[in-house]
Amino acid sequence: MINLISSPTNTTGKTQDQLKLLFPTADNVPEAFRLPTLINQNEYLINGELRHWEGDLETVWSPIHLQTETGLAPAPVGHFPLLTAQESLAALDAAVAAYDRGRGLWPTMSVAQRIEHMQDFAYRMQEKRDEVVKLLMWEIGKSFKDSQKEFDRTVTYIEDTIDALKNLDRLSSRFEIAEGVIGQIRRAPLGVVLCMGPSNYPLNETFTLLIPALIMGNTVVMKMPRPGVLPCTPLLDAFQKAFPPGVVNTVYGRGRVVTPPLMASGQISAFAFIGSSRAANELKKQHPKFNRLRTIYGLEAKNPGIILPNADLDLAVQECILGTLSYNGQRCTALKILFVHRQIVDVFLEKFSAAIANLKVGMPWDEGVMITPLPEVEKTQYFTDLVADATQHGASIVNAGGGTVHATIFYPAVVYPVTPEMRLYTEEQFGPVIPVVPYDDIETPINYIVNANYGQQVSIFGQDTDAIAELIDPLVSQVCRVNLNSQCQRGPDTFPFAGRKDSAVGTLSVSDALRSFSIRTLVAAKEQPLNKAIISEIVRERKSNFLSTDFIL
Repeated sequence: MINLISSPTNTTGKTQDQLKLLFPTADNVPEAFRLPTLINQNEYLINGELRHWEGDLETVWSPIHLQTETGLAPAPVGHFPLLTAQESLAALDAAVAAYDRGRGLWPTMSVAQRIEHMQDFAYRMQEKRDEVVKLLMWEIGKSFKDSQKEFDRTVTYIEDTIDALKNLDRLSSRFEIAEGVIGQIRRAPLGVVLCMGPSNYPLNETFTLLIPALIMGNTVVMKMPRPGVLPCTPLLDAFQKAFPPGVVNTVYGRGRVVTPPLMASGQISAFAFIGSSRAANELKKQHPKFNRLRTIYGLEAKNPGIILPNADLDLAVQECILGTLSYNGQRCTALKILFVHRQIVDVFLEKFSAAIANLKVGMPWDEGVMITPLPEVEKTQYFTDLVADATQHGASIVNAGGGTVHATIFYPAVVYPVTPEMRLYTEEQFGPVIPVVPYDDIETPINYIVNANYGQQVSIFGQDTDAIAELIDPLVSQVCRVNLNSQCQRGPDTFPFAGRKDSAVGTLSVSDALRSFSIRTLVAAKEQPLNKAIISEIVRERKSNFLSTDFIL
C-alpha cells in the first residue's frame, strides 16, 4: 500500500517557504515580460466610436505578487471602466441600429464582403500579439507558452471560420427545384447577439462566440469577462477600423449592472455565453420573450477519467496530468474526477504523485512552468475548504506537499479515497484539486456519469478492446465526446464541441458555430415563366446579395 500523506506541509513536497520564494521582486521580472506601463483602459467602443469614460474605474490586480519591503503585494496591471446601465443600453441601441431589422449594411452585405472585413480584422489583430500575450500572463496567470497558444489558436480559428463559411456559401450558391418549386436556401443572421466569454480563456473562447456571430451578419454587444478584461484592450482599435459602426460594441463593468438591462430590453436575439449555468439562467429569464431568444452556452462540466485495470499506467498518468492540471485545471474540459480500478489504484497514485512532484511551479514566464498563480484571490481558500471537507469525511492527501498554499499559489492536491458524501465528488472544483475514486465494478463510474448533472466528456484509459467498446456505446448517450487514452479537450476546432444535460446548449466548432449563429432561410417561387425571368434577372444583374449564384474562391 502507498503511504497516504495527511499533512500538506510535508517536507518532501512544496512548503510555504518554497512557494514564497517563487514570487519575484519587480527588478527580477525578466525585461521581456515586464509591462511597460499600467493599462489605462478608459475607452469603450460604441457605434464605431472609442468613447472616453470619465466615471469610476476598477483596478485590475495581477495574481503575480511581488516581493516588497513590507512583504508580498499583488502587482497592479491597470484598470477598466465601470460603466452603468446607460452606457450598456447605448451599446445595445448602436447594435440594434446597425442591424436595422435586417436592413442594415452589415446583415445585407455579401458573404464575400463580410469575409474581407474579417480578414482585415485578423491582420490588425496579429499586430497586437505581444501586447495581448503579456496581458494574458499578468491578468490571469497563464504561462507564456499557453498565452501564445491562446492567441495563435484564436487567429487560426478566424482563418478556419472564413474557410468554413466559404464552403458553406459554395454549397448554397445553387438553386433547387422540387415539386414544381424553385428555391435557394441560404443562412441568414439572427439579429443582435450578446457575447459573454469566460475568464480562463478570455480571448479564445470569447472569440469562438464573437467571430461566427459577426461573420454570419449579426451585430454584437460584447461584455468582457472578469478577470480577463484587459487582453482585449489592444484590439479595440482593430474592431473600430475593421467593422462598420455599430457592428461591434463593447461593454465593461459589473455584470449585475450592465447585462440585465440588455436582456430585459427584449432586443437581444441570441445569447452566447460561456460560464456558469446559474449566471446564464439568471440572465436568460430576464428576457421578456423566450421564444425569440437563441441560446448558445458552454457551461459547467465534471469530466471523469476511467482507468481500467489493464491500462497503460505511464500513458494514463501522462494524460491525466495534462487533463487535470493544464492551466492549473482551470478549464471546463479538465478531468475533474478520476475513477481508478482498485487493483491498480495504489500503483497509479504512486506514479501520479511522482509526476506531480516533477511539475514546475512558478511564474508565467518561467520556462516549462505548469503550476502558476491563480487569478481569483478567494480560490485558494475555496480549494482548501474542499480538501478539508474531504479529509473530514475520511479522505487523505496522497501527494507530498499537496494543498500547500502561499498567496495565490495552490500546490496540487491529490485526494483519495473520495466518496459520494464529499463535495469533491459532485462539485466542479475548476482548479488543482484531483479527487480519486476507487472502484471494483465498472458500473460505479457508469452510474456516476448517468446520474451526474453534467455531460460534456469522458476519458477512458485501457487496452482491452472489448472492455472499451462496451463502455463507448452507453457513454455516447451520456456525454458528447469519449476520449480514448487521452485527456478531455476542446480541439481540434473543426470537431464539434458540445455537451449534454447542464453542460451546454448548442454546438460550437468552426462549422457548427456558423449554423448556431444563423438560421436557414430560403427564397422560393413556383416554376413559372414569370418567376424564372425574375430570378434570372436578379441573379444575372447581381441585384441581391442573398439570391445569388456567385462562387467564392
